[in-house]
Amino acid sequence: MGELRGTHVPVLLERCLELLAPALGRGGRTIHVDATLGLGGHAEAVLEAHPQTVLIGLDRDTEALAHARVRLARFADRIHLEHAVYDELPDVLDRLGYPGIDGILFDLGVSSLQLDAPDRGFAYAQDAPLDMRMDQTRGVTAEEVVNTYGHPELARVLRVYGEEKFAGRIASAIIRERERARITSSARLAELVRESIPAPARRTGGHPAKRTFQALRIEVNRELAALETALPAALDTLNVGGRMVVLSYHSLEDRLTKAALADRVRSKGPVDLPVELPGTGPTFRLLSRGAELPGEREVAANPRAASVRLRAAERIDPDAEQQGRTDRERSRRRVKAMNQPGTGSVGSVGDRRAPGDGRGTDEEGEGT
Repeated sequence: MGELRGTHVPVLLERCLELLAPALGRGGRTIHVDATLGLGGHAEAVLEAHPQTVLIGLDRDTEALAHARVRLARFADRIHLEHAVYDELPDVLDRLGYPGIDGILFDLGVSSLQLDAPDRGFAYAQDAPLDMRMDQTRGVTAEEVVNTYGHPELARVLRVYGEEKFAGRIASAIIRERERARITSSARLAELVRESIPAPARRTGGHPAKRTFQALRIEVNRELAALETALPAALDTLNVGGRMVVLSYHSLEDRLTKAALADRVRSKGPVDLPVELPGTGPTFRLLSRGAELPGEREVAANPRAASVRLRAAERIDPDAEQQGRTDRERSRRRVKAMNQPGTGSVGSVGDRRAPGDGRGTDEEGEGT
């Protein structure tokens, strides 16, 4: 395996632990999934904080798994490290015999190991073969994408996955270059991108090739397609009281996360009914108001946290929630009836009850 390449500072570690603690620390054995294990920083902290928690760690990168296995060796009796993509979670759980889980963390995007390894081709600032595969045992490389995709398909990848305004110009430059010689170098690709973008646009927004390299990485690893499948599947595996935390690093990931959670936290019943119909109520509640951003201290300590967006949710018992809403609705109806003229309610003509005599006050306090 060799020495560890690069450094690894887990992003928003304390906040992730805080959000997961109620689900993992509720007594007895609990099951936590790290869907993007990487070098194991978040996983190690979870295992240290929760001595009865069993970890299932997934990663498609065999080198990362090897390093994580060494890092987590002292927890060997309660870890399962799996070479798998996060959309394979249901199959992994079935194979291991776990019908449900209590916590899951997605730390999306490219890992520190991949960014800092020059031979992997992820970094536009270092010259390397155009690979960009997180799992180097399978799949097409970025070199194959760059040298075989037609102009419309290549431009679409850059525009959709990289949100690149000059996608068409960059695609044209790539096709002209590969007609002369195959593009195999990350440095040559970065230079082509830089030359394709107008000079005024190059002066803002960081490195000109950043969006192109992001787009190619997403295409090579099917990141968004896998995430779109993985998020609903992960939510389905959570036990009641279980929690999911997602760290996203660009708007495409965050939009998919927001949509997956929104589908579970809203009622699916008719809006004009006074009570929730069975089976139509929310099954999750959000643990954050919108996406949480990193603080200045976090970014200063770990610059790679600058673009992170955190979203989290907890699975709830829809029957219990429905009963609670029904009880509150009944209470509101009773309070409304009590305050109708002629009912002898507080404040009506002829009422002689002193405030606080205990009649009706309990119901008035609930749901207001």
